[in-house]
Amino acid sequence: MNARVVVVGIGGDGWAGLDEARRRTVREADVLLGGERHLALVPGDVAAERVPWPRPLRAGFPEVLERFRGRSIVALASGDPLVAGVATTLIDLLGAEAVEVLPAVSSVALGRARMRWPAATVAVVRDHRVLARELAPGRRLLVLSADRYTPSEVASMLTGAGFGGSALTVLSDLGSPSEARTSCRARDWEPGREAPALHVLAVECVAGASARPLGLAPGLPDDAFENDGQLTRRDLRASALSRLAPSAGELLWDVGAGAGSVGIEWMRVHPSCRTIAVEADPERASRIERNARTLGVPSLELVHGWAPQALDGLPDPDAVFVGGGSTASGLLRQCWDAVRPGGRLVAHAVTLETERVLVDARAEFGGELTRLQGERADSIGRFTGWAPARAVVQWAAVKPFSEPMEETS
Repeated sequence: MNARVVVVGIGGDGWAGLDEARRRTVREADVLLGGERHLALVPGDVAAERVPWPRPLRAGFPEVLERFRGRSIVALASGDPLVAGVATTLIDLLGAEAVEVLPAVSSVALGRARMRWPAATVAVVRDHRVLARELAPGRRLLVLSADRYTPSEVASMLTGAGFGGSALTVLSDLGSPSEARTSCRARDWEPGREAPALHVLAVECVAGASARPLGLAPGLPDDAFENDGQLTRRDLRASALSRLAPSAGELLWDVGAGAGSVGIEWMRVHPSCRTIAVEADPERASRIERNARTLGVPSLELVHGWAPQALDGLPDPDAVFVGGGSTASGLLRQCWDAVRPGGRLVAHAVTLETERVLVDARAEFGGELTRLQGERADSIGRFTGWAPARAVVQWAAVKPFSEPMEETS
């Protein structure tokens, strides 16, 4: 491979732990990129020019690579550079053929080994802000900490969610002579307490009496979302998401998002699922952001504005949910044109005017119309009876991978 950059992984044991292939690669380099700690691990007799990472990292890479064009560049990184590491960024910027990766043992592998946890029993959390998505009794998590305060933030999140009895184990300086571990219950971790700079955090989830595990299946309880009544209700939401059919890496437009419930649940299905929520009301927009943080999908993207104008310039979606505003002129047409081939479009109507729009959409684009009406048990004096909810019409359609050719006479 004629790579522009070779990324060499270094473990906690430093230069002594490098095999001959990685040592030779470093010695033959013209330029070494890396953090100060990694650059300091390389012996002084290595002649390469040593260049610290640019700041900000991703934005600064193109200028650095251009400055050293034509020279042999080696980037130094911790452990396996493809586990939340710099190699991923370089591949995004340069393409896979321009990057070669020589990994060391990752901190994830070392953490599992120290905890005696088989890989199949552990979830790796690369951003502790998504922790709420992973909480369940008995769940094992390895959290890749952002800094010294990540364990403190995780302990606070666990305690607030009713998982204060969870066991926290800080595994620091893995693979080095100074390797250490510290364990305690989440509720016993002192607020603001610092952990060692280099560590991973192992979590064994223990649910307390106030815990409320939510799971990943669509249809969270309505009261899991802060809302002002503008909410796609639980059973309707589950129905919509079954037809939106989220898959890993796909993008949803949640148009007229309200409380953001559909877009949030879309993202909870898989860590790589993305949502752009479009909402004009500023209070509801703020509420969507709070719900996204609370339910473990803080990367949800919010667009303030009225559809269809607010949709201009957005990346093409794999699916679209229209919870409100379908009567806006041209909205469903714009959504249908934007969604990728094989993509799904689902819209709900509670008024006759919107229902008429969905009937016309089905006539033009195909798909299915379903009228959904539920009933909930409610008190009638000393007795219990059924209270019917307002009926909702749902239109769901899948965009063909190739438009059928028009017949010619």
